[in-house]
Amino acid sequence: MAEQPPGVGEQFPGAVLDLLADAGGRTVFEHAGEAVSGSRLLASVRRAAAGLRGHGVGPGDGVAMLLGAGPGQFAAVVAAHVVGARVVGIRQGLTPRQEHRLASGVVCTVTDRPGAADVLGPVPALALADLLSAPDPAVRPRVTARPQDVARLIHTSGSTGEPKACAQTYAAMTAGWALRPDAWPPAVRELATRLDRFLVLGTLASQVVMEYGLLTLAAGGVLVTAEAAGLPAALVRHRASASVTTVARLAELVAQARRSPSGLGGLRALMVSGSPPPPGLLREAAELLGPVVFHGYGQTETGMISMATPGEAPGSLGVPPVDLEIRDPGGRPVPAGTDGEIFVRTPGQGCGYWDDPALTAEVFVDGWVRTRDLGHLDDRGRLWLTGRTRDIVIVNANVHYTGPVERLLAGHPAVAEAYAVAVPDDRTGEAVHVFAVPAAGALPSLEEMRALVTAHLGEACAPVRLTPITEVPLTAAGKPDKRRLADLARGHV
Repeated sequence: MAEQPPGVGEQFPGAVLDLLADAGGRTVFEHAGEAVSGSRLLASVRRAAAGLRGHGVGPGDGVAMLLGAGPGQFAAVVAAHVVGARVVGIRQGLTPRQEHRLASGVVCTVTDRPGAADVLGPVPALALADLLSAPDPAVRPRVTARPQDVARLIHTSGSTGEPKACAQTYAAMTAGWALRPDAWPPAVRELATRLDRFLVLGTLASQVVMEYGLLTLAAGGVLVTAEAAGLPAALVRHRASASVTTVARLAELVAQARRSPSGLGGLRALMVSGSPPPPGLLREAAELLGPVVFHGYGQTETGMISMATPGEAPGSLGVPPVDLEIRDPGGRPVPAGTDGEIFVRTPGQGCGYWDDPALTAEVFVDGWVRTRDLGHLDDRGRLWLTGRTRDIVIVNANVHYTGPVERLLAGHPAVAEAYAVAVPDDRTGEAVHVFAVPAAGALPSLEEMRALVTAHLGEACAPVRLTPITEVPLTAAGKPDKRRLADLARGHV
């Protein structure tokens, strides 16, 4: 079989096809105990692309993906990009209204699940097995993606409200760093050496899972899927060297290692995604798991902004390898050491929100993305997060951010995690309510927490209520659900 050469100026996923072709007989995927070579996976991409084209799918058409994780599923996603479609990954946790909104303009659903036709309404449901059984054209598929077409819609986590669909063009995906080793910043270059066996958890609709999966292929590693199981057991069973995790999962891993310090075999990298891990948890993870935790800071709208390696000071996100400014409320850059809102420009950033021009204009400003996160750069150029612009409590008409309260309390040796939310207060308008997870033994009392916060941040930030919890409620994306905590604090649930 003769592979066709890549086209001049070929868009994503041309680089993925090249990686698979170069891999040849080398294993690139392990699934259900079966090894899949680069050549075999590339053949699946060819079949799926031919199947999609046979159903009339082409550049600019919307294709919904209701899939799990595996080599066939990966091939289907890549194939949809080969034909230039707008890929909409449907994950669990979306409401019918959100699913209906995302289905706007979708011409078909590719699925490995029975009953998928009921999810997105009157659009054809194409079975993954049927696509993968299409005749193999036996030549390199022609990439027909157009640079300014939307390549995919990615759901934001919903930590500040209803999940939104962020649009990313083919030009942005082509410019992204994951498939370009020459563009890897130092932290990613270090991470890439640890991606021998990347454990894939969840769905390929996840932006984070797909990005690290592509990075693994570019680094010469193997993607390994896990059946539903606890993370520690899956890491050991599949001899994983790396995986993506959330703060909640990391806390579970640390707790299990504390109870049974049996080791995790060849684990070399845990990439924490989502909310920042508390400094206390990072310290305990380093002690019990070793120097394996990488914390990637980014957003759906931007992709990766910065990454902290295991050697970074707890709380630091390292030196950002992208254009980044810290700005005051008037939009002016501030000097090092001064908190402000983080604005960034990244090669693979989104172009806006699907069908939401007002929010697009608010967040995508003159080529920059407003992260609506607060932070500062120190005199070494390292980034530190200090909160979100919307994570606030208004006490006596003065605005206070809850992020500093959470970090201060989470630094206490008896506190594993702390989350502060605003609650109505007859005396001050609003006040701080803290939810805390114990690290070891009993939590500090409310009086002790008030004294600690008052000493460091002032009396207005001191919590008036404390609720001990053993488990933090999570959003569908695995982040702490601050809205649910706020509802609990207000007695709404």
